[in-house]
Amino acid sequence: MSRKVPREQYEKTLSFKLKTWLEGSRDPYVGNLEMRPQSLRQEDEAVRRRLQEDKKQARDRAYDTEHNREMVLFKKLYRIFSLLFCVFLVSMLLIGVADLPPFGEADKPVNNEVSQRYIEKGLQETGAVNIVTGMILDYRAFDTLGESHVLFIATCTVLILLRADQEKGKNGAEEWEANDRAYEPKNDVILQTAARLLVPFIIIFGIYIILCGHLGPGGGFSGGAVIGAGLILYVSAFGFARTERFFTAKTYKWMSFGALACYCLSKTYSFYTGANHMESVIPLGTPGAILSSGLILLLNICVGVVVAGTMYTFYVMFRKGGY
Repeated sequence: MSRKVPREQYEKTLSFKLKTWLEGSRDPYVGNLEMRPQSLRQEDEAVRRRLQEDKKQARDRAYDTEHNREMVLFKKLYRIFSLLFCVFLVSMLLIGVADLPPFGEADKPVNNEVSQRYIEKGLQETGAVNIVTGMILDYRAFDTLGESHVLFIATCTVLILLRADQEKGKNGAEEWEANDRAYEPKNDVILQTAARLLVPFIIIFGIYIILCGHLGPGGGFSGGAVIGAGLILYVSAFGFARTERFFTAKTYKWMSFGALACYCLSKTYSFYTGANHMESVIPLGTPGAILSSGLILLLNICVGVVVAGTMYTFYVMFRKGGY
């Protein structure tokens, strides 16, 4: 049985020297050369100035755009093409305006065909008692889809520009919540009591406006705004820690994506059947009933989800810079 030897004695053995040689961990210069600390290097002031001058000249040559022929040519071409594009755009707009009928003319489509079609056949073709909702979410639903996408893109832009990444630490959530208390009086009993009483009714009223948008005044835009106001009141009273239990940035992204995707797929089906003069399998229902007007009820829900999330997200990002 081998016995344990001291470290100093083991380092003198042939096996240790062979092991360090194979591993390459032994420095042959350690202990074999005279080691002494180096003195601090005193840089000559003239040399330092010369180096700074060389750096400045190199930087000036690298970023000298006034005497760079490629940059000068690019700037000239950029100005020329910008001017040509502006002239082309203005010309196209003027040509388009010139083809419009005169203002106030009795034969204009807005004074006869369009409005008359909406009023006379709006209920029959859309199933919506509210003619405005039928026009927005059926006759010109493609335009409403663009408006919803504008809201979503604007929110994404705000998320990118105003995002404040939280430092992930042990007490990160507590520190953010403590800093957030400087914005609103979270411990205000009157505010919290009023929020407990009002927020449920506000959100229920917003849902009612969305679901009955095809039957009377309302719809996705107004109902989503009411729900967004309820969420803002809740976070103002109780803070982000409690609100983020059910509504976070990830929640908003998935809700908006799902709503916009559902809107796109629904109207794609309507556009396809309408363009090919095909009968839609989705019934319009009985006018005046909650389940009527075909896809308008579903589209109102999609628009309401996007508007509510956008209102709340704008408030959060401009106030705090993050969820």
